Amino acid sequence: MSTYLYRLARFAFRRRRLVLVLWLAAAVAAIAVAQASGGKTNDDFTIPGTEAQHASDVLSAKLPAFSGGQTTIVFATTGGSAKVTDPAKKKAIEQSLARLRSVPQVSSVVDPFTGQLVSGSQQIALGQMQWTAEPLDVKDKNLDALKDAMKPVQAAGVQVEYNGSVFPGWHVEISEAPELIGLVIAFIILMITFGSFAAAGMPILSAIIGVITTLMGVTAVASVITIASASTTVALMLGLSCGIDYGLFVLSRHRTNLLNGMTPEESVPLAMGTAGSSVVFAALTVIIALCGLTVVGIPFLTVMGLAAAASVAVALLIALTLLPAVLGFAGDKVAHFTRLPWLGARAERVARRSAADPESPFGARWARFVVRNRVLVLIGGVALLGVLAIPAFDIELGLPSAASQNKSTTQRKAYDLTTEGFGAGFNGALLIVNQDVDSPKDTAQIATALAKVPGVQKITPLAAKNGVSLIRLVPKYGPNDTKTADLVHTLRDERATIEGDTGTHILVGGTTASNIDVSSKLSSALPIFLIVVVGLAFILLTFAFRTILVPIKSILGFLLSMAAALGAQVATFQWGWGQHVFGIAPSETISFLPIIMLAIIFGLSSDYEVFVVSRIKEEYTKNGDARRSVQRGTGVSARVVTAAALIMFSIFVAFMFTNDPTIKAIGFSFAAGVFLDAFVVRLTLVPAVMAIVRSKLWYHPQWFAKYIPDPDIEGQRLEHQLEERELTATGRGE
Repeated sequence: MSTYLYRLARFAFRRRRLVLVLWLAAAVAAIAVAQASGGKTNDDFTIPGTEAQHASDVLSAKLPAFSGGQTTIVFATTGGSAKVTDPAKKKAIEQSLARLRSVPQVSSVVDPFTGQLVSGSQQIALGQMQWTAEPLDVKDKNLDALKDAMKPVQAAGVQVEYNGSVFPGWHVEISEAPELIGLVIAFIILMITFGSFAAAGMPILSAIIGVITTLMGVTAVASVITIASASTTVALMLGLSCGIDYGLFVLSRHRTNLLNGMTPEESVPLAMGTAGSSVVFAALTVIIALCGLTVVGIPFLTVMGLAAAASVAVALLIALTLLPAVLGFAGDKVAHFTRLPWLGARAERVARRSAADPESPFGARWARFVVRNRVLVLIGGVALLGVLAIPAFDIELGLPSAASQNKSTTQRKAYDLTTEGFGAGFNGALLIVNQDVDSPKDTAQIATALAKVPGVQKITPLAAKNGVSLIRLVPKYGPNDTKTADLVHTLRDERATIEGDTGTHILVGGTTASNIDVSSKLSSALPIFLIVVVGLAFILLTFAFRTILVPIKSILGFLLSMAAALGAQVATFQWGWGQHVFGIAPSETISFLPIIMLAIIFGLSSDYEVFVVSRIKEEYTKNGDARRSVQRGTGVSARVVTAAALIMFSIFVAFMFTNDPTIKAIGFSFAAGVFLDAFVVRLTLVPAVMAIVRSKLWYHPQWFAKYIPDPDIEGQRLEHQLEERELTATGRGE
């Protein structure tokens, strides 16, 4: 592999103008296609094959007027003696709701006074709207008409808030600030690492081109398939972080070559042939982990995984082709240090000392400390991760609801007012779809039976047509309460009793039931996903390092860092330890978060495993001394791995500055996982274990060496070939 990468980089270096033009053309083409397609993301979480989805399909076919989005309008006069039933306020509410019936795409409007949706205090009332279109298809001008219709109500002194699957301002545009913050921090870290504007800017520039190309492609695809907004966020996170990291590893080796006296044309291909092999195996591991999300069988996770995998694949291609071309334009500028006080001089001193004596920097001193105190370090590191993992045993899964939103948002205000006036269950009503209905008596009999089920607060028949009737069931508990999930399971388990002798067949659906189905499917799919992804990655790492002990060690380390990161997430977001720091409301762990954490943190942990262990193997191949190889390999890779991990950590942390609690939870979890895995596991526990096991770690049976090709991940054979070629050329010259 190292030879092929060497040739590819040499071609890109020599034909750098062509390579640059091709990548810029790809980016421009992706932007043009995305703009022409008009694709938009959609946060409608559904799973084909579940009962809630079946209920939705029946409504679409038989009662299309009730298959679209819903809006709950909350009217409140809290904080005084005024009531929504006061004549002037009641008249304003009734007139405004009457105006909504003429708004396009509105199927029905329920008046709180005729629908008996006024609280006992008469200070809170609920208006309900049904749209004929799915949330994403509801036009903005119609939502604006809804907001305009409420102005007379607000002028009458009534507070108006919105909740539901679609409402004014529901589709919040994701801020670009996190990406900018992440890029600025990444540039600062690279400047500290390299002390050169040229060296710091190249990985970032290359990563940006890759991310633009990927995201525009994902946007174009969103015009034909459903893609969740979290998919583009995850793709952006990984595209930037992996793109910068892969460029960093190659660039670091390239600059060391330059400082050792090589010309740029000699150095770039050699850097790619050595460090590039590690980049390829690291990226392939991440891609395998992300593509493994397809085995879960959940469309939005499949798309999320494939979008993120595409982003990493583009980052890999950028590192293998565009980066050598850009380095060709830069020449030896990447080895020139800035004249900024302290920064340039320090970076130059560290870089030249590292190139001349790899055992002198701080990373080498840290490696020596770990090897000398290997047993104590191992015990302490495992204990630390074990303590952090304790909260993970209390994990509760659920999908995002208004309860998890910031208290300043309209949906959170609507949720709290509804809970205050009517109970939490009104925020998560279930829809009971009755099939094969012959008469209104059938619906009435089923409604009576439903009202007797424990945990049911209110039953309201809504409509009947084409042999199907619809009943709204309000639970006594909130949408993410485990008792509501128990109620859904009870209704499904006892459907025969509820149906009685009516001859009908009921389905339990609605947004709350759908979320429960999603969480259940995710929980059951987790073990299968873990086995498939870990199994494939085990095979890949075994092939890369030609030993089974390195992959086993890598997987055990990942499980420790994953458990610790998940525990930190539960303590911060579910227990609420971080609610004041991050401006969040304590809520359940997002049901799809553990599985994407498994995919992404496993992939990224394998990145650092490959980068650290490949340098250790390179040293072991040269000197055959296991512990000395651990010291030198860890010391040489520590600085660049530290920079890479801090860049990735910073990019993930930057996404916590959004207002979306889902994105905050994802950013925090990824950041915690990367930090713990890079610094506690890969740069501490891995060297400690390798120093304890010593040369036995590299053992493999003879048949393995005979039948499994050596990918030469450390580039040892490539260096021998180049040395022989140089000797031959020297001999001919003489």
